Amino acid sequence: QVQLVESGGGLVQAGGSLRLSCAASGRTFVGYRMGWFRQAPGKEREFVAGVRWSGDSTYYADSVKGRFTISRDNAKKTMYLQMNNLKPEDTAVYYCAADHRVRFLMVESPDYDYWGQGTQVTVSS
Repeated sequence: QVQLVESGGGLVQAGGSLRLSCAASGRTFVGYRMGWFRQAPGKEREFVAGVRWSGDSTYYADSVKGRFTISRDNAKKTMYLQMNNLKPEDTAVYYCAADHRVRFLMVESPDYDYWGQGTQVTVSS
């Protein structure tokens, strides 16, 4: 079955940058819809950014727009999230998600087929 493995999380100072990666395994995997979500302590999981197969359609939460960039490398079956100008409020566990089929859902819809284990991002002030 499909597995998603995240990497790149860590501790950074406010204003710093991190690049998260999400690698998908599985011979039949096709990430028609992929996205990043995050969950901070005591808060609900929220949508961060999403991208579709072509890479031309990208979507961002208002809180990260202009600072984060989502991209994907289909040959490597890997999705990335470049996070610049990080703020303390960005501190959360970040999860990647993917569908391997067309479901006619928006990227911000949380009912994805597959989820990663999450990676911690901590931004100090």
